[in-house]
Amino acid sequence: MPARALLLSGLLVWAILIVSAPARAAPDHARPENTRPDQARPENALPDRPGADRGATIGRSDPSAGDTRRSGFADMRPDSQAMQRDDDANPGMLGVMAGAALWAAPAGTANRSCADCHGEPARLRGVAARYPAVDSRTRSPIGLEQRINACRIDHQRAAPLGRESGDLLSLTALVAHQSRGLPIAPRDDPRLADLRARGQARFEQRIGQLNFSCRDCHDTLAGRRLAGSTIPQGHPTGYPIYRLEWQGLGSLQRRLRNCMTGVRAEPFAYGAPEYLELEAYLQWRARGMVLETPAVRP
Repeated sequence: MPARALLLSGLLVWAILIVSAPARAAPDHARPENTRPDQARPENALPDRPGADRGATIGRSDPSAGDTRRSGFADMRPDSQAMQRDDDANPGMLGVMAGAALWAAPAGTANRSCADCHGEPARLRGVAARYPAVDSRTRSPIGLEQRINACRIDHQRAAPLGRESGDLLSLTALVAHQSRGLPIAPRDDPRLADLRARGQARFEQRIGQLNFSCRDCHDTLAGRRLAGSTIPQGHPTGYPIYRLEWQGLGSLQRRLRNCMTGVRAEPFAYGAPEYLELEAYLQWRARGMVLETPAVRP
């Protein structure tokens, strides 16, 4: 049989096996309308002191409360977990360090730095855990990367940083890193309700030639193995993340594009509104889980 035919037949069998798996209802945490304020558990926060065991409580939920969510960290091999725990070994920290240099550097015709307005990065602790949010000026939903570029345009009079550029990823990693150890805490803002609902619809919509949805893999089949790797629950607890596959930092949008390509679907362009919808829903789905930025993944 020709190699192409073998490949197509293998993909077909793989698709049939997974799509025909017994369906199960989405867990409560996946439904924006089922809000439980007690799900946020700051006591699970990671310790901030240098050298502390930052992996001990990452993504750990309370099974006694019916919360079985887990971070992708829990699905990694011990050596990869150790790499994330140790700031001296975590390659994502190089991005955080680069972001600190950019934070202090004047930019644009205003010749202002991020530090001129915001002071030390540590003052932004808790900010990343609340995004996406509604922009006070435009009254439209905005993601953290969009917020950084809006600051550059409005206050530094500088050109926006390119999507998935090293500088934008580094600044985003720096800001998100300040909230490491805090629970993801999206605001219960009614202005975001439609955005989250559209994101949930996209999460549950089957797409691509393999006819998969995000829910098929990350709810129904989470914990099973595919190509030797555990299928994670798909919680955005550590973005920007350092993926060993990428050999660099990457955004949630990049990961979503990878998933779309994997099911043989055409990915949206970077910056498309569909990504913000998915991000808003995924953050809501992960509310109360511990923020890990910069996370390491295979």
